[in-house]
Amino acid sequence: MLTNHWEQTATGIWRLTIREPEGITPLTWMGVTPKDEVLQQMPQVEPPLAWDRIQLEEAGRNFMLSFPLNPTEKLYGTGLQLLRMNQRGRTRYLRVNSDPKQDTGETHAPVPFYVSDQGYGVWVDTSRIVTMHLGSSLKQEDTRLEEIRDRNTDKGWKATPVASRVEIQIPAEGAVVYLFGGPTLSDVVARYNLMCGGGVLPPKWGLGFWHRVPTLYSDQQVLDEAEQFRLHDIPCDVIGLEPGWHSHSYPVTYEWEKSRFPDPASFVDELAHKGFRVNLWEHPYVSPQSEMYADLQPLSGTHTVWGGLAPDYSLPEAAALYKKQHEEQHIQIGVSGYKLDECDGSELTNNSWMFPAHAMFPSGLDGEQMRQMYGLMFQKMTADLFRSQNRRTYGLVRASNGAASTMPYVLYSDLYDHKQFIRGICSSSFSGLLWTPEVRRARNAEDWVRRMQTVCFSPMAMLNAWGDGTKPWSFPEVEGTVRHYIKLRMKLLPYLYTAFAVYREQGIPPFRAMPFVMTPAEIAGAEAKLAANEQQHLNTTDGAYGKKKAREWDDQYMVGDALLVAPLVEGETEREVLLPAGIWYGLETGERYTGGCVIRVQAGLEHIPVFVKSGSILPMMSALSHVPAAGTPTAIELVHFGTEPGTARLYEDDGETFDYEQGKCSWFNLAVTVDQDGNYTGAWTGDNDQSSSYVGVTWRFAQTRLLMNEQR
Repeated sequence: MLTNHWEQTATGIWRLTIREPEGITPLTWMGVTPKDEVLQQMPQVEPPLAWDRIQLEEAGRNFMLSFPLNPTEKLYGTGLQLLRMNQRGRTRYLRVNSDPKQDTGETHAPVPFYVSDQGYGVWVDTSRIVTMHLGSSLKQEDTRLEEIRDRNTDKGWKATPVASRVEIQIPAEGAVVYLFGGPTLSDVVARYNLMCGGGVLPPKWGLGFWHRVPTLYSDQQVLDEAEQFRLHDIPCDVIGLEPGWHSHSYPVTYEWEKSRFPDPASFVDELAHKGFRVNLWEHPYVSPQSEMYADLQPLSGTHTVWGGLAPDYSLPEAAALYKKQHEEQHIQIGVSGYKLDECDGSELTNNSWMFPAHAMFPSGLDGEQMRQMYGLMFQKMTADLFRSQNRRTYGLVRASNGAASTMPYVLYSDLYDHKQFIRGICSSSFSGLLWTPEVRRARNAEDWVRRMQTVCFSPMAMLNAWGDGTKPWSFPEVEGTVRHYIKLRMKLLPYLYTAFAVYREQGIPPFRAMPFVMTPAEIAGAEAKLAANEQQHLNTTDGAYGKKKAREWDDQYMVGDALLVAPLVEGETEREVLLPAGIWYGLETGERYTGGCVIRVQAGLEHIPVFVKSGSILPMMSALSHVPAAGTPTAIELVHFGTEPGTARLYEDDGETFDYEQGKCSWFNLAVTVDQDGNYTGAWTGDNDQSSSYVGVTWRFAQTRLLMNEQR
């Protein structure tokens, strides 16, 4: 057994350095400043595990670091995981991969960070692939003979026996490992995010509705489609252009196709005057037809992708070439952001593409390291580019890693299972990531509505019509319902924006899985109240062997502190919902529920079950056609739910720049009191400087039916 010495680096955070790690890592590449002041204000905690129970051993060329587990402990995290939320009993091979169709741990965003429901977390900061055995391996000395069963005769046999340790394979060159204390799971994740610089605060327009047009659209076709949003009275803030805007793509030039976009500056400007931002699709692989090709060639890897260069963007000179070209041809004419596609790679037998692990790059990084880091590199390069202009951006990325919580990017996938997409919202919340269950197509009107409802309650509400040209009005029979939820998204923008401001300042994700708000005992207590004949909807593990486990509740989530969203998918008209303790109301139905249990709700196609906690105050605005420009006076309505008093906070800044970092922002305290006669009074206090554009504040009290009277 090797000696492992942990040192405390911040309140509730300890670090172990194994050997002398070389090269870049997610944390060193991001160059973030931990939010030490906020960390110091968090609860002082003792080390969550006894040091002598953490073991470090040599394992061939590598090291094996292991941590103790109790029999019922649940483990979450490891990045964006679409196939399960509780990782206990699984081996996670954490490689970047665009096709995570098997439950191996490979994913668009593998983060070697797991968090326990017992109130601690472990992160390995490395650019190498990490394998985590999360209670899936049993050493000989830990094997209990009485647990060995005969599969032929014993129905209690399990493919994955209950293991007593987590084992993490550490790369041969070593790594830096961090241990985060709680006391709660939410505290653990907040400490991780705060150490990585806090959470991202997107521009306000990024939280509006997005629409990506078909690949080969011309400028006039894009303008015509944008106008249709206004004619259909459907809010939209961002128009995304797909590969056809390039003069050559697969590989790409980053240059405008003149036959389709003869005057890009005028095109972007005309959309801006109509209230639309422009987002450009791209990927990393540079075409020989690009004006940058010759300069980038000596700064690129040994292998090409689709015949294009794979530049080594860890080199400052390569990054400078990229930034200069993008600033001159995109940023200066008003482009607002990027969709960073295909920085992940695939090994599908019929569609294998990516530089290999043995590829070498001028910086000395090999293909494994570059593939693990490429998504982070592109996020940081583009985010830094906009920051240099004092402009916030928001966009899409298809690969990420650790230390990404400050990045203004939302993950997405070419996979298209609705239930997995809902699970992605939950799983990403443990690892400092954001995920959109983007809508691309639908089998029918029901599938269409259910997907649109879910995406309107996600970090990015987006319709991606690049392939089949679908529109929000593609199914006329449900256009009213789709319009209703896109408008509801717009109305909730002040609430969503405040949730992201909390993320930036406190590290608490704006979208969170249920273990953030309920302890294991609370979840177990709520489940115990289910009648025995209601236990037929459980997820399963060891599926080939017919074994069952407790439900993960990975199909519902919180948005901020007040809203609980429980989506339905095609074919469903009712579902079970795990409600935390307290009184809850249907956001749109006004129906009252007592929490601390599992309820069953029915919802026709015109509804997605959304619940608001009693006493909550939701700041809301009008359903405008697009987010108002900075400084535009905006009326706000403060809607109080339930019969009890309540408090909330509201954040405001210019919504577009980084001036909030110099204090040009406002936090307002909202409070509702009830006198002995049952009269409600609302109070608005706090900063009230020039950074706030909210005017005409009104209150609504004891709300029970919020939006049902609107035409759908």
